[in-house]
Amino acid sequence: MGWNSWDCFGASVTEEEVLANARYMAAHLKAAGYAYVVVDIQWSEPTADSTQYHPFAALTMDDYGRLQPAVNRFPSAANGAGFGPLAREIHALGLRFGLHIMRGIPRQAVAANVPILGTKLHARDVAVNNICPWNADMYGVADTPGGQAYYDSLVRQYAEWGVDFLKVDDICHSTLYGIHAAEIAALRRAIDACGRPIVLSLSPGPASLEHGAFLQAHANMWRLTDDFWDTWPQLAGMFSVAAKWAPLVQPGTWPDLDMLPLGAIRQRAVDAATAQPCSRFTVAEQQTMLTLWGLMRAPLMLGGHLPASEAVVPLVTNRDWLAMRRTITWARQTQATPTSITWQATSANRRYVARFNLTDAAVALTAAASGGWSIWGQAPVASQLVVPAHGVALIRCNSDEGGED
Repeated sequence: MGWNSWDCFGASVTEEEVLANARYMAAHLKAAGYAYVVVDIQWSEPTADSTQYHPFAALTMDDYGRLQPAVNRFPSAANGAGFGPLAREIHALGLRFGLHIMRGIPRQAVAANVPILGTKLHARDVAVNNICPWNADMYGVADTPGGQAYYDSLVRQYAEWGVDFLKVDDICHSTLYGIHAAEIAALRRAIDACGRPIVLSLSPGPASLEHGAFLQAHANMWRLTDDFWDTWPQLAGMFSVAAKWAPLVQPGTWPDLDMLPLGAIRQRAVDAATAQPCSRFTVAEQQTMLTLWGLMRAPLMLGGHLPASEAVVPLVTNRDWLAMRRTITWARQTQATPTSITWQATSANRRYVARFNLTDAAVALTAAASGGWSIWGQAPVASQLVVPAHGVALIRCNSDEGGED
């Protein structure tokens, strides 16, 4: 649970903006369990200014081919300090610090053929030409002792900085190469050897179910889809994905439905969405999204600029919803039609039912699903309950319906 800079600032977040969101989280969300503050892509690029990438931009890099924060955007990184000072400030707030990286070794490290720390090898000895199709910064890393040494050197530096969360991109699924399993395994070994607990998150999706056991063994989170944004067709499409992956949810390894595009997102978009700097989801759709994420026990990474997203705080700190997500041990889709979907979930002493309305008009809840406590309505469920268009009735059942009140 936490915040990630991508949905609101794209590739261009600054230290000041990261700290503003961290301070807001500490004041308003930490008590509910939100803890991770994640700096997303291109933090090493001095010229990053929007959601769009600059192909072959010069990146800030050390003598061993390891990317460093751009000092014009992260002033505390001056004099080789890296992200250490920013991580310490975030830790002082009682929060945890995370980074996004791209799979691989920088192209400019290969061009300069820099040495690999702790070895007699150089960048060209470990680079392979399996590039990312949408970001030009990196080459892949070979499945060799030299490649492992490079990843070891990266993760050791992140551990020294105080990184708690590592989101690795272009690795879970590539449109050109599929899953990069060897590099996932190399990162897993590097994290296990670095001496610091670091959550490993893999992007982008769609992850393949046939790799589920491998992902469970090597990662803590893995993306189930490509980037998720605030449109109803994308949200409606998540139901079939969640139903397929629900059996693989277990403590410590979480299928990831992606960030929550709520509140003040797209703060520096440069496309048509610039005129929509706030989530397009209706309140009902927001509740549907949070219900599905909660039933999946999925990671909750807020995407909006938090100081400008006060309206969503009551929603994402709903105590009954968070208690359901925290305590359930089983959840499955139990019914699906073109107009409605039902999920059921159980914890040690409670049962939950979620009835999703997929239509564009409000519908009355059937009597079979009535009774209990409405988690979003924060009231007892009457014999008739109207579910709005694209909305959900999330019910904590009474004790005579399978759970304690």
